[in-house]
Amino acid sequence: MAWISLVIAGLFEMFGVTMINKVHDERNWKSIVLLVFGFGASFLLLNYAMETLPMGTAYAIWTGIGASGGAILGMMLYGESKDWKRLVFIGMVLSAAVGLKLVS
Repeated sequence: MAWISLVIAGLFEMFGVTMINKVHDERNWKSIVLLVFGFGASFLLLNYAMETLPMGTAYAIWTGIGASGGAILGMMLYGESKDWKRLVFIGMVLSAAVGLKLVS
């Protein structure tokens, strides 16, 4: 259950990062509430996962999902560069997260 919570925490992290851009574009209460909700849910689920998983592993995977997912969402939603080198490094981050799961 801790691993599922950690992955969902990473997805909420991605949502929170997306909401940062939305708040930057249009400052309204709905965007700010969604931003706080996204990061709040992410931290709560990360906290739950860290009750079972080692801190270093949980934090590295949570950060990897959030950073990689944020970069991918930026490409999909905001027209950021889809250069192959960028995709290779995103793949490396995700591979490292899978590797941590395999050795934990």
